[in-house]
Amino acid sequence: MTILPADLTIPYITAREGEEADYLLNLRVGIGPDRRPQLGYVNEEPPDRDPRGVLWARYSMSLDVGGRPTGTPRWRLVHPLRQRTTMALLRCQVCTAPVKRGDGVLFVETADDRDGCTGPVRTAQPPVCLPHARMAVQRCPRLRSKGHVALLATRYPLYGVIGTPYQCTSDGIRPLAGTDTPLPYNHPLIGWFLASQLVRELRDYEVVNLDDLLSGT
Repeated sequence: MTILPADLTIPYITAREGEEADYLLNLRVGIGPDRRPQLGYVNEEPPDRDPRGVLWARYSMSLDVGGRPTGTPRWRLVHPLRQRTTMALLRCQVCTAPVKRGDGVLFVETADDRDGCTGPVRTAQPPVCLPHARMAVQRCPRLRSKGHVALLATRYPLYGVIGTPYQCTSDGIRPLAGTDTPLPYNHPLIGWFLASQLVRELRDYEVVNLDDLLSGT
């Protein structure tokens, strides 16, 4: 068993040892509101779908007596429900505190030359509060390896999801190759998608320096 430092803060969205995906055998063909076949669960419950009707991957949670995630962090993995919750409710991905500021909502994304981009940015990285912005950069392997850019956004509507597409074959339901490319909510194949991350599109934003923001607090 890995012994973690008592003062180590682990981002809320980070998956933990012992948290596992549900069996694929629990997936089935259902009928959507438009009366067309779509992906569903056996014994499906309302929380399995988001408000726009997209099916989400079930994932167990390892929680302590206070309801907080516990266990050794799996640093490269994100828990689907915790990512979905923080992104949908605009909560900090580290501590779950509300992140709305008077000047916008802070997102930290991989660099990818985004600091020279003026177009919309689609991100699956939930927002972060200013006190934990540096920690998010240091603890996320992707941000640490590829560099980061901080974006203070004033328009950030939900765009779609990242996950795994499925198809119905003569041998039953089969997954297709997953992709990191977000699928928009209005995509015709969204009914056959098993979502694992929620995506927002940052439409109005300013590229900011975290050090400047922190020095102004």
